[in-house]
Amino acid sequence: MPRIIADRMIARIEGDFVVFLIGLRVNRPWKVWKWGPATLAMPRMIRELTAAPSEETGFLGYTGLGLAAMVQYWRSFDHLEAYARSETQAHWPAWVAFNKRMRQARGDVGIWHETYLVRDGAYETVYSGMPAFGLGKAAELVPATGSREDARRRLAG
Repeated sequence: MPRIIADRMIARIEGDFVVFLIGLRVNRPWKVWKWGPATLAMPRMIRELTAAPSEETGFLGYTGLGLAAMVQYWRSFDHLEAYARSETQAHWPAWVAFNKRMRQARGDVGIWHETYLVRDGAYETVYSGMPAFGLGKAAELVPATGSREDARRRLAG
């Protein structure tokens, strides 16, 4: 079990970054051959990304949101796109195979993602009685004291 941090903490990250939400929706659960490979592909990608130095990939970390969704943090959109389009990385072959499987059955499994470009200082976080989570898992955790005590002051810098 991850270590619980009893204090109020915030996430601090220098510079711009990207929040990438990604998920899968199983619309026809009996068609395991359609959605099963997609659910197995994401753990392979995460292992690949966490094994490589973040300076190279730009991948800062992730937090799972159950079996079908995840929040990922990237240094830049260019890093995210380079990974997604690299034919030598795990994402590209999984994406090609998914599209081939779904060509005549788009309604069987839904996929979605949202990409947010976050400007330096244009975010706010707080964690209390939590293990490292979300951006706090991908960035530095610091105490929510002084000018970091409330949301308005955290957003004001």
